[in-house]
Amino acid sequence: MTDGVNVRELALDILLDVTKNGAYSHLALADVLEKYQYLDKKERAFLTRLTEGTLERMIQLDYIIGCFSTVPVRKMKPAIRCILQSGVYQICFMDAVPDAAACNEAVKLAKKRGFSRLGGFVNGVLRSVSRGKGTVAYPDKHTQTEDWLSVIYSVPCWMIRLWKRDFGWDWDNPDDLASAEAMLRAYQEPAPLTIRTNTERISPEGLKARLEQEGVAAVPCGRLPYAFYIAGYDHLAKLQSFQDGLFYVQDLSAMLAAETAAPEDGDFIVDVCAAPGGKAIHLAQLMHGTGYVLARDLTEYKLALLEENIARCHVGNVETQIWDAMAPDASLEKKADIVMADLPCSGLGVLRRKKDIRYKMTEEKAKELAALQRKILSVVSGYVKPGGKLVYSTCTVNRMENEENAAWFAAQFPQFLLKSSRSILPGGEGGDGFYIALFERVADRS
Repeated sequence: MTDGVNVRELALDILLDVTKNGAYSHLALADVLEKYQYLDKKERAFLTRLTEGTLERMIQLDYIIGCFSTVPVRKMKPAIRCILQSGVYQICFMDAVPDAAACNEAVKLAKKRGFSRLGGFVNGVLRSVSRGKGTVAYPDKHTQTEDWLSVIYSVPCWMIRLWKRDFGWDWDNPDDLASAEAMLRAYQEPAPLTIRTNTERISPEGLKARLEQEGVAAVPCGRLPYAFYIAGYDHLAKLQSFQDGLFYVQDLSAMLAAETAAPEDGDFIVDVCAAPGGKAIHLAQLMHGTGYVLARDLTEYKLALLEENIARCHVGNVETQIWDAMAPDASLEKKADIVMADLPCSGLGVLRRKKDIRYKMTEEKAKELAALQRKILSVVSGYVKPGGKLVYSTCTVNRMENEENAAWFAAQFPQFLLKSSRSILPGGEGGDGFYIALFERVADRS
């Protein structure tokens, strides 16, 4: 605790903001870390681990609480539920935290938040969990496989069933069950921080040396010569190399979208859903400062994100514009060498980074997003000139939004040929779950 700041209370505020107010978990955490950046590095690390871990395992935590509480979890007051969830996470998954400390701090927090009468209840549940955490009776792995996977990996059953259909998993086949577990386990592994060198300002070797001078460990990713995994930094935004725009934080899978587009010097590119700017900036840099990228998004907020990153990276061949991707723009008809369509999706490939998606996304919402993607593709494909390219990408693992949409587009728009497609599983190639399809427009057919 620094200057009266209770880190567990900060975690509670974030959990309530996400679960009660609908805030995005990664943004809510980032805002608090920015506000309290003066906290000791260990305290910020504890806050991050406690918040992300509690959100990541919330289904399992609720299951454990349900085994020891006389009050159903769904009937608990939001603050009490979050206090218990974070307390159980500390008891069951944070070895460095003594169980007694997790219990005592949770009781103090409940009382501080005006729930003095429930202090005994919180204490009783958490001490029961402490004593009985090794005796929790989970669903049977072989007779209740979907329930078991859902609880152990804190993923809703509808997602388990979705992937079972998509991948053709048979729970009686040990290899299929192992594959399912491998993917779900990847969602619980820490997401590495990956950066892309701004090759217009510094070489990868030069960036590595600069980062090491700043005390940051930089390990080459291997497949992409300009990409690094970094660790050991304190405040990323305070690194001089970051402020100077020498690198851009971007997942390895997302970098492959611009690589797939493979722009040539002088190309005209339209990025139709560009915020926060990673792909637009990457495309601009791959053209070595030549050509022109028109980066569009829907709102002033998203445009501000775009412009902030463009300015920091000192990119001169990108123009920003507010535009609804579903609104046709006749002035762009058959003008673009490349259209980058990295479209809104269910986000099932980035669960390890955006913990709350697993609880907020539904099968119905995913279907609505798949329909939205088709509408946008129908519009923006018109901007591609004959011989030009359309890159369709998502950060999800869902055949309906990926392979099925690509097949639909190829059938509906025969002037486009599917040249390549790839589906990346989370952690499988070092990056997030992702899908990239490359289409080429040939001469229009009657």
